[in-house]
This record gives sequence, C-alpha cells and structure tokens, in this order.
Amino acid sequence: MQQPSVAIVILNWNGKPFLEKFLPSVKVSAYEPKKIIVADNASTDDSVNFLQKVHPGISIIQNESNLGFAKGYNKALKKVEADYYVLLNSDVEVTPGWIDPVISLMEADKAIAACQPKILAYADKETFEYAGASGGWIDKFGYPFMRGRVFDDCEKDNGQYNDVQPCFWASGAAFFVRSSVYHQLGGLDEFFFAHQEEIDFCWRVQLAGYKVYVQPASVVYHVGGGTLPKGNSRKTFLNFRNNLIMLYKNLPTAAALWKLPIRILLDALSAWRGLLNGDGGFFMAILKAHVHFIGWILFKKNQSVFPLKKDGKPFGWYGGSVVWAYFIKKKKTFSEIITFK
Repeated sequence: MQQPSVAIVILNWNGKPFLEKFLPSVKVSAYEPKKIIVADNASTDDSVNFLQKVHPGISIIQNESNLGFAKGYNKALKKVEADYYVLLNSDVEVTPGWIDPVISLMEADKAIAACQPKILAYADKETFEYAGASGGWIDKFGYPFMRGRVFDDCEKDNGQYNDVQPCFWASGAAFFVRSSVYHQLGGLDEFFFAHQEEIDFCWRVQLAGYKVYVQPASVVYHVGGGTLPKGNSRKTFLNFRNNLIMLYKNLPTAAALWKLPIRILLDALSAWRGLLNGDGGFFMAILKAHVHFIGWILFKKNQSVFPLKKDGKPFGWYGGSVVWAYFIKKKKTFSEIITFK
C-alpha cells in the first residue's frame, strides 16, 4: 500500500544562507512520496535565483510581498496538494529518517491532526531548542512553555522527554499537519502575521475534537531567531499582542473575563521590570501590544479566524501559573512543574 503523500513547504524571506546550508539535508529525507516546495515571501536577497540555478527540482511559489508566516503559508498551501503538510523553517537541519515516525504515528491515530518532532538546538545538539523542544504546553494565563524549555531555560536532552505524548501545541519550526484539517479550520490566523499562530491553530484543532502530539523518535536541529532574533522589539510586540488575541478567541467567555485582566497585569509587571532594568524597548513593545489588542477588539476582530466549535478538551493545559512556578518557586524544568502520577 502506498504511503500518504507529504509536502514539505519551507517559507522563505531573505533566507538564502539557510537554504544553502540546510536544503541539502531536506532533499535526502528518506520518505516517499514527498515533494519539497519553497514559498518565497518576496525575498530581495537572490533566494529565488539561487534555487532555480542550484536546486532546479525544487518547486517555488512566489508571494507578491512579505506576507508574514501565517498569511504566507495560507496563500502558498492553497496551491499545494498532499495528504500531509510539513511547515518547515528554513533554518532547520533535518535527519534522514525524520518524516516516517511522525507520519506512522498520525496514520495510526486519525484523530491526531498536528504533530512535531523533537527539536534540538543546532548550535548545541544535546540541548533542547528554545522554539521547539519536545512538545508545547500552556498555563492558565496563556504563557507557553515546553517539555525541555521553560522561559529562557533550555534543558539538556538526556532522553527525559523521549516518550510519545499528546501536547497542547506543536512548534511551527517543524509542523506536521493533515492538509484536510488545516483547510477545514481556516489555516493560520493571518492577523497574527508571525509568532504564536501555531499555538492558536493547535488550540482550535483541539477545540474541534482533534489531537496534537509530539513524536521524539523524529529529530531535527533548529538555529532559531533566523528572521526576528530573540529580544527584537517587534518580536516582543507580536508575541504579547498575539497571545492576548489568542486567549480572547479561544477561552470560554466566562474564563476570558477574569483571566485576560490578570494576564494584562502580569504583562505590565514584566514591562516595568524591563524598564527598571534599562530595557525601554521591551517596555514600549508590551505597551504597544496592549494598545493594539484593544484596537483589535474594537475594530479588527472580523479579520481573525475563530474556533469552529469549543467542545473539545485540550491536553497540555497546566492549571497553575508557570510564572509563579518559575520565578517564585524557582522550578526551572518542565518535569519540576508538571508531574504525572
């Protein structure tokens, strides 16, 4: 019986050095039938010319402008036919057998709509990567964390998170998704532009009755921060704004009414802490995020993708505060915060 088809779609914006470095590892991935597509967000760095000359077998979809992560993928994936999509960052080195364990898992359970591999740091391949690790969780106020990374603490990979598990969200750095579910749920929320759109999508996936998983038998290595480096003010703005929008959209109304004010207060405390430490850019980015969130509620809600239904029961939801656990109780690892009995 033929394997399901897989389309590996790499969104690129001025990422020629990453394509040069990492595309060869993607091309030798041991899975068939697969196709590799680069969706280019109007790069100005000769990426397209490089692909045409050096990798003529790679399909190219050219977007007319830099549409961001969410809209860039949505527009490109309307033109791609496959059973599964893999949304793969250009700054990821894959291992030869990275695809099959994930597809086998998803084929064995048709309710799994999205999945990620174990994602380690390219610069230190024994350490979990900040934006990937081994499956994403979220706390009751919407702060994301992962098996292997809590805030800025990335753990060494000693096999402690090698079990296949459901999770709340899968990393957008190497994101496997059933194409049918992707389109059924309206894809990524284009208003987000970039950052946290995969968490929002996975939340909607679970509310619709599907599951999200991590398959650590598949391993990739992520550079991270390739387009907007960590600490960038625009990255901070997008992360804080999009997180508030995500909570507003996906939480039950009664929960949103009390959780959002607390979350905004926690953000404000973080902003003032940054200002007192001399980081005025961080302070202004959070202030701007809050102003834009209010503007979204008043004027832009109709530009977002809301859940189709809300009766699914998400896994990977931590009922406590990861901020309290990390900063006050000094619990620095996922396994200190989440204990399974």
